[in-house]
Amino acid sequence: MSIDNSERALAAEMTNADKPAPVTVPRFMGRDIPPLDRLIIKVLPPVLIAGVIGLVIANPEGAAAVISDMRTFVTGKFTWLFIVYSLIAVAVCTWLAVSKVGKIRLGGPKAKPEHSKFAWYSMLFACGQGIGLIFWSVAEPIMLREENPVIPVGDAGAAEGGMVWSYFHWGLTAWAMYCVVAVCLAYSHHNLGKTLTFREATVDILPKWSQRGAGVVVELLAIIATVLGLATSFGFAAMQFTSGLTSFTGLLSSPVTWLIVVLALGTLTAISAFFGINKGMRRISETNSILSIVLVVAVFIFGPTLFIISNLTQTFGSFFTNFIPMSFWTDVSTTAEPLESWQDSWNGWWTVFIWCWVIAFSPFVAGFIARISRGRTIREFVIGVTVIPSLIVMIWIGVLGSSAIFYDDKSAGGISSAVAEETSSGMFVMLQSVPIVGGLLLVVATILVATYYVTSLDSGTYALAEFVSAPKKPGPLFRVVLVISIAAVTVVLLTMGGTSVVDTVQTGTIIGAFPFSFVILLMIANLIRRLVKRDKAIKRLEKEVNDTNPGKHVEFLDNGDAVLVQNPEPAPGSLEAQERKE
Repeated sequence: MSIDNSERALAAEMTNADKPAPVTVPRFMGRDIPPLDRLIIKVLPPVLIAGVIGLVIANPEGAAAVISDMRTFVTGKFTWLFIVYSLIAVAVCTWLAVSKVGKIRLGGPKAKPEHSKFAWYSMLFACGQGIGLIFWSVAEPIMLREENPVIPVGDAGAAEGGMVWSYFHWGLTAWAMYCVVAVCLAYSHHNLGKTLTFREATVDILPKWSQRGAGVVVELLAIIATVLGLATSFGFAAMQFTSGLTSFTGLLSSPVTWLIVVLALGTLTAISAFFGINKGMRRISETNSILSIVLVVAVFIFGPTLFIISNLTQTFGSFFTNFIPMSFWTDVSTTAEPLESWQDSWNGWWTVFIWCWVIAFSPFVAGFIARISRGRTIREFVIGVTVIPSLIVMIWIGVLGSSAIFYDDKSAGGISSAVAEETSSGMFVMLQSVPIVGGLLLVVATILVATYYVTSLDSGTYALAEFVSAPKKPGPLFRVVLVISIAAVTVVLLTMGGTSVVDTVQTGTIIGAFPFSFVILLMIANLIRRLVKRDKAIKRLEKEVNDTNPGKHVEFLDNGDAVLVQNPEPAPGSLEAQERKE
C-alpha cells in the first residue's frame, strides 16, 4: 500500500515537472531597458536632489530667490499651457467615452475585472487626492470667499464663487487629467504587453533612433515630478498634522515640530517600503475611507445641516453653469506686461498650482489606477475615473466648505483670521465649532492627515521604483532611498519658506510638473495614434498578449524588442503533444 502511494506521488511529481509553467498575462512585449540606462535613471535623481540640497544649504536666500523666479517664469509665460492641457484632458476623456474606441476592453476581449465596482471606486478615490483635499477643502472656500473671478457676485457676496472654484479645482477636470494619463498606461500595459512605465507608453511615437535616449529622459522627468509632488504633499501633511495636534494638545506649531513630523512619517513609510507591508497598507486605506465617511457625516448631522443642503444645491448649480468659462479662464490681463511676480496672477496662486500638483501626482496615481482596472472597457474606465470620484469630492467640499463659511459668519470672521495666520489650521478651527462631536472630529481629522499621506507616499515610492526596474521587480533598498529623497526635499522646502512656507512648498510642485507636462501631451498623442491605427493585426496581438495558452513564447530581438514565437511542435505521443491536443 505504501509502495503504491510512493509510486503515485513520484509519478505525480514527474507529471507536474513536465507541465509548462503558467503564463502570466499580459505577456511582456516591451523592451528590456539596458543596464546603463537603468543605472542612469536610478542614480541621477538622488544625485540631483543631493546637489540641490547642497546649494540651498550654501546659499538659502539666493536659492529661494531663484525658485521664486522660476515660478514667476512658468506662471507668466505658460499659464495658457496648463489651461490648454486641462481642456485637452477633458476633451480626450469625452472622446474615449462616447466614441467606438470606448468598447475596447483593457486586457483583451476576454478579460474580467479583478475588483468589484465598489472596491474599484473606493481605491480610485483613496489614491487620488487625500492630503490635498483635506488641506484645501476648508482653506480654499475661505480664502476665495471675498474675491474670485468669473463667478458673478450674488446677494451672498463672493462666498458662492469660493465654493464653486473649489469644486472646479478638485473635481471633474482634475480627475480627467488623472484619467487621460491612466488610460494611456492601461492600454499600453494590458493590451499591448508593455511595462507599466511612461517610456513604454510614449517613445514609440518618436523616430527609432531617438527612442532609447528619449526613454531615459521621460523616466527621469517622471521621477523628478513625482518626488517634488510627493514632497509638496509631505510639506502640507507636516503642517496640517501639527495644526491638528495643536488643536487638542496645545503643542506649538513650528518648523522644529514640522521636521519631527516629517522624520516620524518618513520613517514609518521607509519601513513599510522596505518590508512591503501590503496587508497593513490595505487596512490603513480602508481605515481612511471609514474615517472620511465618519467625518463628513458627523459634520453634516451635527453641523449647520439646513445651510449645508441649501448651499450644496445652489453651488452645484452654479458650478455646472460656470464650468466652461472657468475652464477657459487664463487671466489674460496679466499678459499685457511681463509678470513681475507670480503673486500678481490669480491663476498663479490657484489654478496653475493645482494643475501642476495633479500633473506631478499623475505618475503614481495614474499607474495605480491603470494597474487595478484590467477587465474594464475604456468607456467604463473613463466614466468611473472621472464622474464618480468628482461627485465624492464635490460632496466632501460642499459639506466641509459650507460649514466653514457658516461658522466663519457666526464668529465674525474667526475662521478667515485663523486661515490668514496659518493656512493649515482652517479645517481644525472649523471642526472646533461643530457642537457635541467637534473635539472627537479633531482627532479623527488629525489621524486622517497621517494615514492618507503614509499610504500616498508608500504607493508613490512603489510606483517610482517600478519605473526604474520594470520589467524586473524593484529592490526594497531603492524604495527606501526614494523615501529619504522625498523627505529631504520636504525638509528643504519647509526650511526655505520662512513666513511664506506654503508658497515655497507649492513652488516645488510647479517646477517639477512643468517639463513633465510635455511628456504627458506626447503620451496622449501616442495613445490617439495607437487607437486610430488599431487594425486586425493589433487586435490579434492584444489577444495573443493576453492568451494563457503556452503554445507561444517570448523571444528578444537584437534591438531589445520582444516578439511572440510559436513553440516547436512536440514529438508525437509526448505529454506536451497530448496537452496541446486537449
